[in-house]
Amino acid sequence: MKKPAADRILMFLKMRREATSLLIAKELSITKEGARKHLLNLAEAGLIEPTMKSEGVGRPSTYYILTDKGLAQFPDTHAEVTVQLLQSVKNLLGENALDLLITDREKSTYERYEKVLSKTQTLEQRLEVLTEARSKEGYMAEWKKEGKDYFLIENHCPICAAATECQGFCRAELSNFQSLIGNEYTVERVDHIISGGQRCVYKISQ
Repeated sequence: MKKPAADRILMFLKMRREATSLLIAKELSITKEGARKHLLNLAEAGLIEPTMKSEGVGRPSTYYILTDKGLAQFPDTHAEVTVQLLQSVKNLLGENALDLLITDREKSTYERYEKVLSKTQTLEQRLEVLTEARSKEGYMAEWKKEGKDYFLIENHCPICAAATECQGFCRAELSNFQSLIGNEYTVERVDHIISGGQRCVYKISQ
């Protein structure tokens, strides 16, 4: 069943970070007037807001971005319970126990991804399979190539509260990506949700 246009606009802005009404109408196959109407309603609901962006000569263009309320439409997974459990492990068993928990999760995650990547041969094949696997887990992942570099992009973090409470989760994910992509490449995180970014971005270069 096709999602309502308003929901698809929110999803599109989550993935793209910003977009004009014309681009939204084109990508969602709706009329320009229809797109403007939905954008107006979403803005009145406090889910999106317009921002002006200069693009060379001529009048600035109006882009739309998600507000904090709009971003909250893509919630963390069991955030409160997860944070409470992590705090209990830390308080009752100590930091070492928390490190062991993260290491065990890192290992099991790596083994799961390594299995689905076993038949890939090129970097692009690995990225395609990896983004599909991550998207199924709620990370809204995609990849792109710019010049000689590749970028693995995660537009949402379903474990954001846990990662904020304990950044060992983020270190473990970066370590996993480096191992899965291969030592012939360098993987570095260049944008980070819990550091104030709108998404997590990993740059992959040789």
